[in-house]
Amino acid sequence: MAQVKPYNEEGSKKTQVAEMFDNISKRYDFLNHLLSMGIDKGWRKKVVKIVSATNPQKILDVATGTADLALALGKNIDADITGLDISAGMLEVGQQKVQSSGNKRINLVLGDGENLPFEENTFDAITVAFGVRNFENLQKGLTDIFRVLKPGGTFVVLEFSQPEKAPFKQFYNFYFKNILPGIGKMVSKDSRAYTYLPESVAAFPYGNAFLKELKNCGFTGNKVQTVTFGIASIYTAKK
Repeated sequence: MAQVKPYNEEGSKKTQVAEMFDNISKRYDFLNHLLSMGIDKGWRKKVVKIVSATNPQKILDVATGTADLALALGKNIDADITGLDISAGMLEVGQQKVQSSGNKRINLVLGDGENLPFEENTFDAITVAFGVRNFENLQKGLTDIFRVLKPGGTFVVLEFSQPEKAPFKQFYNFYFKNILPGIGKMVSKDSRAYTYLPESVAAFPYGNAFLKELKNCGFTGNKVQTVTFGIASIYTAKK
């Protein structure tokens, strides 16, 4: 997997990803729903449905960001939910949303998705929405998620992929590479954040390639379903 960094500078991808999300945290939710035209909310509902079917008691949402998925899980599942993210700025916004929701069972923590601060076999279900492509070392991140997931537990990943059928493929590529970065730069005031997005998606091993990554890290029963013409994919796996 090619190493794509937000700012193309010296230093680790991890540090730059945290800096980037800190920079755009205050405008992230607005931009996220604007640029996806709200479709991302439907994708999260599908993830919630998959997780809900397993009746988990303890859930970990890695790369929780502003806690959109953690809140969606908490609204539909009676469970203790931990949201972890590397960006303090994103968590600050997320914490405000959690407090407004009144859900006392959601706890947000600052942490590294590749070095999870939890004991092994802790969680019944683990989710990651739009976060795995930001890992500095994908295999290390997946291996650590496997470690803290209980035997028989469910792992669900929602991540961007690439449409493969015309004409949607051509429309998507034009929008993603030409329109989205311009809007993102104008609203977020960060010239690189929304250029990094299509670059990181292009470098990410989606579809069968990601299923192979999951298998290599010990996961079983790995499956993928594409959503909205292949813009994104939902991966499910078991320990």
